[in-house]
Amino acid sequence: MVTNTATTSTSLPPVTQEGIFGWLRTRLFSSPLNALLTVLVVWLLLMVVPALVEWLFIKANFNATNAQECRESGGACWAFIAEKHRLILFGIYPYDEQWRPLLASLILIGVIVCSCVRWFWRPSLGLLWIVALGLVGILMWGGIFGLSYVENDRWGGLPLTLILATFGIAVAFPFGLLLALGRRSEMPAVKAVCVVYIELIRGVPLISLLFMSSVMLPLFLPEGFSIDKLLRAQIALIMFAAAYIAETVRGGLQAIPKGQYEGADSLGLSYWQQMRKIILPQALKVVIPPLVGIFISLFKDTSLVVIIGIFDLTQAAKTAVADAAWRGFSAEAYLFIAFIYFIFCFSISRYSQSLERHLETGYQR
Repeated sequence: MVTNTATTSTSLPPVTQEGIFGWLRTRLFSSPLNALLTVLVVWLLLMVVPALVEWLFIKANFNATNAQECRESGGACWAFIAEKHRLILFGIYPYDEQWRPLLASLILIGVIVCSCVRWFWRPSLGLLWIVALGLVGILMWGGIFGLSYVENDRWGGLPLTLILATFGIAVAFPFGLLLALGRRSEMPAVKAVCVVYIELIRGVPLISLLFMSSVMLPLFLPEGFSIDKLLRAQIALIMFAAAYIAETVRGGLQAIPKGQYEGADSLGLSYWQQMRKIILPQALKVVIPPLVGIFISLFKDTSLVVIIGIFDLTQAAKTAVADAAWRGFSAEAYLFIAFIYFIFCFSISRYSQSLERHLETGYQR
């Protein structure tokens, strides 16, 4: 009996299925609709990007001494930013003392960066925050160590935005955790209070809370007792963010399998021990992306305090644009503060992605 052995040769995939051509075909030209959209997007980029680059950089004026020179160049007037950057960054804080809010901002950013590094995740981090916040208060208010006293009505710009966002996140997060636990509580009174608070706060826009804290809250305070306008705005931001954090964390708690709760009960752990050691760590890992989204939104929402007269970064930019000698360069001013917001928000987003990868928050099969 003769056996015929057939040899089969493995053939390479067509050129159109691999390499750059394969990528273009599968990603950009996989269907007539995708091909049309790709062509439209490329056409739009060719129309917009060259003109934008020309306005931003090629024709831009970086060293003009007045507005007329900037207008003659036909491009962006970055000389306006060079002239007004201290007003935009520090508001109406005394000019000769602006090194103090600059140093306070660097301290806040430094302690936030340290909090993002796992090596600092130890009990001493709390002491570091206490020292840092104390230094920020001393620098911003003054009145001791030979520093002149500056009322917080004169705070503004980037330091005020960082203070509102930092304190807002730091206080709203534990408050939101308690609200989430309270909403899932088996005690009817606690659950009812938490549900009413969360639904009431989430049912109104932040602007209304800021108006109420600025206009209506003083009407309910005892005569002769007042709360600072900046503190009222900070409380409104904390209340608003805490309600959204509570709902996000509640979703994470519901995602934890029932067996985790039963296993914690079988170990004889108390309620708070279960939450602290078993349930909450898992729930928080699940909801890292939406929590970071809330933190980014809170950082950007600090710009809304402008409606109650607080001199934040946006209000400082508006004041700089209102200068009659440099009027007409609002685009440059708002691009400048948009770039600042982007740097902070993008950094928060990238850190959250690295934290997700480190903690392996995704479920693998």
